[in-house]
Amino acid sequence: MKVTVTGGRGFIGSHFVESVLEKGWRVYDIDKMGYASHRSLPWDKDKNYTLTHGNIANIRHLPTCDIVVNFAAESHVDNSITNCAPFIESNVIGVHNLLELIRTKPKYKRPLFFHISTDEVYGDITTGEHIETDILKPSNPYSASKAAADMLIFAWARTYNINYLILRPTNNYGIGQYPEKLIPVAVKLLMREKKLKLHDRGEPIRNWLHSDDTASAVAAIIEAGVVNEIFNVAGGFEQRNIDTVCKVCECFFGEKRDWTPYLELSFVREGQDVRYALNDNKLHSLGWRPKRVFDREIKKIVEHYKNTFKW
Repeated sequence: MKVTVTGGRGFIGSHFVESVLEKGWRVYDIDKMGYASHRSLPWDKDKNYTLTHGNIANIRHLPTCDIVVNFAAESHVDNSITNCAPFIESNVIGVHNLLELIRTKPKYKRPLFFHISTDEVYGDITTGEHIETDILKPSNPYSASKAAADMLIFAWARTYNINYLILRPTNNYGIGQYPEKLIPVAVKLLMREKKLKLHDRGEPIRNWLHSDDTASAVAAIIEAGVVNEIFNVAGGFEQRNIDTVCKVCECFFGEKRDWTPYLELSFVREGQDVRYALNDNKLHSLGWRPKRVFDREIKKIVEHYKNTFKW
């Protein structure tokens, strides 16, 4: 299998690259090497891995391959609220450019386009779970840019007969995440003896999915041979953000107690979604199941970040 991965130096993309290299796949990685990209990875000298420095918004060539898996994206909601221009460039213009690069190839050389979207395109849901056919109701500039990308894919598929797949994951966690996301930034702030800032008193609920499980979901869908489908993927575990950071504190200090003095709960985020929840029975029908359990993984993840970040 020959696969072009965009954003393969990022958090989820790197976990996918590692997993498929272990399968013996040939990987062409295109990454703009932005602030959240890994500068070095253990497989950099693997004979089946090639890295090209490039921005999906303006690259002019795609390697000959079977599949293009698009992980490349700007993803931090707070950043999108401050300045949405980079999100439009990567998440909308970048996807448009990839679609055009595929469209202009001879039909017999067109790769399948596998786009990694997000659960946030649905907006929030107070009870129940979103299914793949629900309408998209994004709440902030980030999720709006991802929803726009999904819409472009549907249009290019219908107009130009481009084959596609879309995966919509819930909140990812794991090792190698940039410290702007909740778990690693909580560890970093604890190391600096600063309070942990939580939106809306930490009440929003998130479903947690390990990055290794996301990577295995992508591979499972590819190996199933399906095309022109959307799949949700969830970790099967949800909790309030305040409960997540309290577990981080417990792992960091190695004890249970009241963590309220370590928290700053006055911050309000515009466009805040109160809860995300996905039904991923469709993906389960392919035989995929999440293997990582949040409460078993969190301690080693916190220890990893404690040993990685500088005091």
